[in-house]
Amino acid sequence: MMRMSQTLLVGILAVSSVLAGDPKNMSADGPKGFAWESPVPDDCPFPKSTSLTGIFFTGRHSDYRCGDTWYPCWASDGNLYSPWTDGKTDGVGCSSDGGAGARTGHAVMIGDDPLRLEIHNTSPPKQASALPYKGRYPGGSLVYNGIWYYGTYCLGPDGTYSHGGFDWNWPNLGPIPGFQISRDYGKTWEPSPLTPEKPLFPEPRQFLGPVKMGAPHFVDFGKDMVHSPDGKAYLLGMGAEEDDPKPRPCIKPGKPGEVFQIVKGCTSDFAHANLSWITADQVYLVRVKPSPETINDLKAWEFFAGHDGAGQPIWTDRFDRIKPLIEWNNHMGCVTATYVPGLKKYLMCVTDGWPTVAKMTSYILEADAITGPWRIVSYMKDFGEQGYFLNFPSKFISPDGRTLWLCYSANFSPGWNGVKLDFNPPGGRYGLCLHEVKLLTPEERPPNANKPDDRVRR
Repeated sequence: MMRMSQTLLVGILAVSSVLAGDPKNMSADGPKGFAWESPVPDDCPFPKSTSLTGIFFTGRHSDYRCGDTWYPCWASDGNLYSPWTDGKTDGVGCSSDGGAGARTGHAVMIGDDPLRLEIHNTSPPKQASALPYKGRYPGGSLVYNGIWYYGTYCLGPDGTYSHGGFDWNWPNLGPIPGFQISRDYGKTWEPSPLTPEKPLFPEPRQFLGPVKMGAPHFVDFGKDMVHSPDGKAYLLGMGAEEDDPKPRPCIKPGKPGEVFQIVKGCTSDFAHANLSWITADQVYLVRVKPSPETINDLKAWEFFAGHDGAGQPIWTDRFDRIKPLIEWNNHMGCVTATYVPGLKKYLMCVTDGWPTVAKMTSYILEADAITGPWRIVSYMKDFGEQGYFLNFPSKFISPDGRTLWLCYSANFSPGWNGVKLDFNPPGGRYGLCLHEVKLLTPEERPPNANKPDDRVRR
């Protein structure tokens, strides 16, 4: 996302195209693995997984020089297609901050080796107004039967918003102005018939109010949705309730060495990022049979409405009956999910990035069905140290499902509010990151875990 000034951004991302075989795209130090172990908070609502009990970073990682906000989708032609924004990719710049001039990028990722991908723009970044919001960012990207459905979502009131002396990044999450459509893998685009003021789902009640289907992402069912259970596309969103009884606390700048201080008696005109670009309370789930005729038609969508007495999922055609798929108050945020055929399981990545410009915490969940129940695999405090937009591209999962590549971005706001950020794991960057990981079982010890060094990160 556009997290800093254009001047600073150009200084960081003044690079061009990414070519297959470029040695810059491979880790120079060689593999040095470690297991990530952080204590799970006592109030975590998810039981621990009994089959997957940890995540091991092998030390292999990419070194691409690209923009931010990557969610690769595996198409029937064998390539990955992804949105992107905020930075430069293939020598072209893009920013999704700008009100009426907000733009989003789109790229193809060619190749079978995560370290040697050839990444090119499919066409110049496209413009679509965010007004009355300020930002309009990529989300909900799906390529199915040769058609690319490209969703966006709105953010406000600004990319840098000061309140009470503290600088926030996009503290209010907005609605989904529908999907843009490409019938030629991103070369040309049909605009969405919807707008931020007339979005796909009937929310929010008022400008800058909370939504339920914010920052949406399609469940990754593999190449051309081959593993969809019913031929439908499933879309995850993050949200919060109106009149939240226990919202995020009010804060002010901290003392030296502190990011912030919690205060009492805050004003009611600011929600303190209770639902922002990277913070939420719940995850919601909807589905549709994807086609150009249905994707922007509210009547074609179904909404998860909880479980019946036998534990079976309930689906409804009424948005006002939607219920959370999962919830953990003040501990949720950006969400993605991928089906892993070798394990016959879904993996979900969730990032809680409050207060939007400090260190961020992510965790991995697993389930046998997309409707749950969900169990926690790994809790990763300060992952990144400011890691966000985590996802597991299905193209790079081993046949047994145990080895995957984690896609994310990191550290967009070093220095904001005096916060110092390091890259952890090594090899992270503000832009496209791909890191090889292995899922651990109860019977396994992480490689080298018995050595008294930094092989275990906490």
